[in-house]
Amino acid sequence: MDRIDLHTHTTASDGTLRPTELIKLALNVGLTALGVTDHDTVDGLDEALRTGRDLGIEVVPGIEISAEFKPGTMHVLGYFVQPDEPVFAEKLRVLQEARRTRNPRIVEKLNALGFEITMEEVAAVAGGGQVGRPNFARVMLDKGYVTSMDEAFDRYLTKGGPAYVDKFRLSPADSIELIHQARGLAVLAHPFTLGLDAPGIQALVADLVGQGLDGLEVYYSEHDESKTRTCLDLAARHGLAVTGGSDFHGDNKPEVALGSGIEGNLAIPRELLEALRRKWREAVNPS
Repeated sequence: MDRIDLHTHTTASDGTLRPTELIKLALNVGLTALGVTDHDTVDGLDEALRTGRDLGIEVVPGIEISAEFKPGTMHVLGYFVQPDEPVFAEKLRVLQEARRTRNPRIVEKLNALGFEITMEEVAAVAGGGQVGRPNFARVMLDKGYVTSMDEAFDRYLTKGGPAYVDKFRLSPADSIELIHQARGLAVLAHPFTLGLDAPGIQALVADLVGQGLDGLEVYYSEHDESKTRTCLDLAARHGLAVTGGSDFHGDNKPEVALGSGIEGNLAIPRELLEALRRKWREAVNPS
C-alpha cells in the first residue's frame, strides 16, 4: 500500500525538522505523499515543494489555521492552498503578528512564576521559524523546569494555565473562507480536541458544513477505533472528504511517528489523497 501523511509540521511553525529534513524522513519511512500544514504560516512550503520534486515525493501545500472556539481547540486544515493569493497572505500576516505580540507576554508570565526564561532563548529554539508554545515548553524542559513537554503544557501553557496568553484568532467561518480564498479545501482537524461529546461534535460539523467545510480528519494519531468510526460516519453523512495524518512535530511530539502515528496506529492509503484531489478540482473548476 502506498502510504501518505497529510498532517505534519516543520520549523516554519512548531516542528523540529526543517522542510527538507521532513521530506527526507518521509522518503526514508516509505511515504509517497506528504501534507505540510504548519500553523498559520506557509513559509516552509517553497522549500518542501522543491525537495519533494527532487526526491520524488508529492508535497501537498497546506496550512493549519487556529480558529476561535471557546470549549476546546479548533484547527482548520487547508489543502492545495495557493500561498501567493493576496487576501490570504495579508490575513496570515495578521495572524502571525498576533502570535508575535503574545510571545513576550508568555515570557512575562513564566518569569513571574519563577522561571528564568528569555525571549531570545525561545527564539533560538525556534531556529528562525515562527515561535509558538512548544518552543517555550522546549526551553522549560531543557532548563530542567519540567520533566517533559507534556508537563510544560499540562501545568503551565495549556489554555487556562498560569502561563497561557490568548491571541487573536479567526472565527471558524472566517477560517474556512480564508482557505477558500486561497483556492484550497477546508478540513476540520482532530475533532475530538474540541472539548465536545459525540453529539456536540455532530451538531458542530453540521453547522460547519453549512459554512463551507469540505472535509474531516478521520484518521489521526490520537483516534481509537471508536473515534475513527464516529468521524467516518460523520463524513459519509455530510459528503465530506476523508483525510488523515499523524500531526508530526518531530521532537516536540516524540511519541508521534511520521506516517505511523502513535505505536503504529496509522497507515493512511494514498486513495484518500486522490479522492481529496478530485474534490478540490471540482471545487476549483466546477462543471
